[in-house]
Amino acid sequence: MIKDLINTELKDFPKEGLNIYIIKKYVFKTSSNESFSVRNYAVVLIKSGEFKIRIKEFTTELRAQDLMVLSKDSYCSIFEVKGKLQLFLICFTSGFAFENCLKKELVDSFAFLLGDSSSKISLEDKDFQVLSLIYKLIYFVNKDSRVSVEDSELQRIGFDLFLHELKFIFNRYSTGNPFKINRRQNLTVQFLTILTIHCKKQHRVKYYAGALFVTPDYLNKIVRKVTGKTAKSLIDQAIINEIKNVLENSPSSITLIAQDFEFSSLSKLSIFFKRYTSMSPSQYRNITLGRFKNL
Repeated sequence: MIKDLINTELKDFPKEGLNIYIIKKYVFKTSSNESFSVRNYAVVLIKSGEFKIRIKEFTTELRAQDLMVLSKDSYCSIFEVKGKLQLFLICFTSGFAFENCLKKELVDSFAFLLGDSSSKISLEDKDFQVLSLIYKLIYFVNKDSRVSVEDSELQRIGFDLFLHELKFIFNRYSTGNPFKINRRQNLTVQFLTILTIHCKKQHRVKYYAGALFVTPDYLNKIVRKVTGKTAKSLIDQAIINEIKNVLENSPSSITLIAQDFEFSSLSKLSIFFKRYTSMSPSQYRNITLGRFKNL
């Protein structure tokens, strides 16, 4: 059952690339049916009951208030389910994570998602309650197939909040550096870090490759292997995120925004923005302002 939920093709959902489950009664089948390779990122939070899980050669027990990140491409076996097993499960693709959360304050959250080893943490009651509320928030916003602009924004905010809380939990409960990331993953995290700082002015892969002392082709190859996205597509998405932020929170004219983001003309900014959002910058700003007026 967990295997099927984690490895669902996350396309036909209210938010493409993301889904969340609140499982009130887990039905355990057989150990052979519960052995699987993890295709999506998955974070599980146990509410009650317990079970054993084997990841690679390591076996661990998950009990009430345990949190576990299941690494993408890891191989798992679930067995010995005990008690009334209830759990929260969030699954998302690498594309969703990287496209929606390219922000300075969230980049280091990707370290535990990219890690080669899955991580388990036993939460204190307060942290469990906070994280379970965030799961419920994302669940109720995400369950309606008719997603409005407001709901889409709430989904993004909810997922950002989720990553913020995971970052806080891992920093609080972990000692040293528990995340084992390989050289390719480390280069990708470095690229994302530089990107979130300089994307406003630097739009070319060549700049980031030079900052990391690699060739543009090599950087693009590594980033694509780790994230499933090209370096250029992530640069463009980071720029779009920053432009949205300015349009939502700043009174700056769109002409001034074009200048600040190093576009040669207002029309170049409009063409770029509309390519990714299907709206002009002014349309996006008007929708955003209208949303807040109706609150």
